[in-house]
Amino acid sequence: MKKIFLVLPLFVALSLSVSAQRGMPQAMQKLLNAEYAISTLYVDSVDEDKLIEEAIKGMLESLDPHSSYTDAKETKELEEPLQGEFSGVGIQFNMNKDTLYVIQTVPGGPSERVGVLAGDRIIYVNDTLIAGVKMKNSDIQKRLRGKKGSTVIIKVKRAGVPELITFRITRDNIPVHSIDASYMMDEQTGYLRISRFGAKTYEEMMDALKDLKKQGMTQLILDLADNGGGYLNAAIDMCNEFLERGQLMVYTEGENNPRSEANANGWGSYKDLHMVVIVNQYSASAAEIFAGAMQDWDRAVVVGRRTFGKGLVQRPFKFEDGSMMRLTVARYYTPSGRCIQKPYNRGDKKAYEKELLDRANEGEYYCLDSIQFNDTLRYATRLNGRTIYGGGGVMPDVYVPVDTSEYSTYYRDLSAKGIINQYAIKYVDKNRKSLNKQFKTVKDFDNGFIVSDEMMRDFITMGEKDSVKYDEEKYRTSEMMLKAIIKGLIARDIYGDPGAYSVVINHRNPDVKAAYDVLNDRERYQRLLHEGNPEYERLVKHN
Repeated sequence: MKKIFLVLPLFVALSLSVSAQRGMPQAMQKLLNAEYAISTLYVDSVDEDKLIEEAIKGMLESLDPHSSYTDAKETKELEEPLQGEFSGVGIQFNMNKDTLYVIQTVPGGPSERVGVLAGDRIIYVNDTLIAGVKMKNSDIQKRLRGKKGSTVIIKVKRAGVPELITFRITRDNIPVHSIDASYMMDEQTGYLRISRFGAKTYEEMMDALKDLKKQGMTQLILDLADNGGGYLNAAIDMCNEFLERGQLMVYTEGENNPRSEANANGWGSYKDLHMVVIVNQYSASAAEIFAGAMQDWDRAVVVGRRTFGKGLVQRPFKFEDGSMMRLTVARYYTPSGRCIQKPYNRGDKKAYEKELLDRANEGEYYCLDSIQFNDTLRYATRLNGRTIYGGGGVMPDVYVPVDTSEYSTYYRDLSAKGIINQYAIKYVDKNRKSLNKQFKTVKDFDNGFIVSDEMMRDFITMGEKDSVKYDEEKYRTSEMMLKAIIKGLIARDIYGDPGAYSVVINHRNPDVKAAYDVLNDRERYQRLLHEGNPEYERLVKHN
């Protein structure tokens, strides 16, 4: 009992010594007192840095779903894909079961310069065995990436060579591209898929559009499906190319941040280009800003499904140790005044993360009739005054349901076990030389290569060896989709270009087909931009 009384005066003394700082808010005094007491009096030793980190995380978690804290390592990993480059060995790879398989070396990159080839299997990295040990992709990347100028030694197994080949690679900067695919769908229709909004996205887009224009492009499908966003400036620079001088692109506003606007400068090169923008439920943030601006100014027809609804502005606060706090300071609004951010309850991140699943369960991805608009969320576009809706995310002008007609549990099991990808890798490994000789370009491959019945029998056998039981009826349901995916993966592996997959698979992509149909039906295209979609009117709930 005496010990307890001895501790209490000490605690009071410590508390008073911290809170004695003049002018400090009472809440801050309380926080400092708590940290000081824990670090000084707690029964066991504590890591003060970790204690502060957990306190910051706890405060942010009680706010909104997008305020966050990342340590130095997490911050670097978060920023790397948006910076436009990272330092590494320059390979695209896949894990075929437990073996790292080189899909392609980056042209002019460190691995290509020393002689690493597509099809090589990396067995060792700096004497660490990575084959057959079920190592995570992230752990492999850590070993291959490193500071520019540093070296890494790898040992590879190459088909036809009995012994392992050793390569000493000097790491260098490797570009991270935002453009997944860029090609002409016909003599006048260009297709451009942008996967992220990074530091060099605008430059890449301009280069791609210039190239498409040289090939005869007079109209464009700009695909932002699955684009999770990135830098706001990249979205603003892109909007500038398509809008007239003075047109509002986006504005932000918050309780402690006055309204801030971004307006087009009028210098854009593509202000008259007919355009359709594709979005889906995974299009977020900067992707929603771009799509929203194009829709609000009647500049493009938006096709797909309602976007994610991420409209909170985070301001980064970097700490000396490399960690970072991203604090929400405002909300994004489209030119018509729609707030992009979907509703959320403060502190309930679990429900927020489950919202996309809730949409699926409610049928939003599969049937337009499952969606109901609230009349109070009605907005008007800036030029033509057509009706659009707010309430979170960007609702497309043309709704495209998710096509589940070819889905089966047989396909699900093959996909879950990685059989589709493994088969494509195996096929390319065996036939790479003949395929390269027969099909010089992706276009040649797309037009001439057929996934044969013999190939599918081998594919089915591979599945059975991995405990995926063949089901004739379910196979027939998914057959055409399986063939298309296999063909796309083979194209990607041969040409080392993510865009090759899009070229092949887009023939069966319902979003791309809907966008193409709208763009090539000029009467419907103009009607949508001037009158809107009358289908939506019957879905309005009047309050």
